[in-house]
Amino acid sequence: MSETVAGVRIPDSVLAREATELVRETASPLLFDHSRRVFLFGALRGAEQKLDFDPELLYVGAMFHDLGLTPRFAGTDQRFEIDGADEARRFLHAHGITGEPADRVWTAIALHTTPEIPLHMAPEVALVTRGVELDVLGIGYHAVTDAERAAVTAAHPRPDFKNRILAAFTEGIRDRPATTFGNVKADVLAHYLPGFERGDFVEVIKGSPWAE
Repeated sequence: MSETVAGVRIPDSVLAREATELVRETASPLLFDHSRRVFLFGALRGAEQKLDFDPELLYVGAMFHDLGLTPRFAGTDQRFEIDGADEARRFLHAHGITGEPADRVWTAIALHTTPEIPLHMAPEVALVTRGVELDVLGIGYHAVTDAERAAVTAAHPRPDFKNRILAAFTEGIRDRPATTFGNVKADVLAHYLPGFERGDFVEVIKGSPWAE
């Protein structure tokens, strides 16, 4: 039987159940609850904006968006967002979802820490970002009602979430600091990784092989 939280029906297909179990087994309770809230908040924002979105694709995008922070799926050679996006696409392909729908989920995850651009793309892409922004940054906090927020956090609590999610970010990217160049996660390492030095776009240009 499918679960409903804050008026949002959580997908209960074989695909969704397997996605849930994979994330539950792989991620910490912190990241599992956060990912479910991202789906719920994203769906609420989608309803508020009257967007036509695929709940299953949004669910996979939300549930997999931070898998690149987990030991099982974290690499060291690319952004954590791409680790999660790659795994989501493999998962969807294994369930017979290929082509543009699978690429849409890949894009939603790969761009979820890139400000503004996802909001101008397909609804599922925009709504993964909307969900992340609401839960992590508080952007759109008042676009959902107090009752909706209370229902979501009752189902998936967020105790000391600000500090705990920052610690999870730090742990997930500390071994690949270069991948934070040009994105917001450099701010995390600047606060929590001693000795971290940001990449500098101007110095990259000046130090390129071109003579002038």
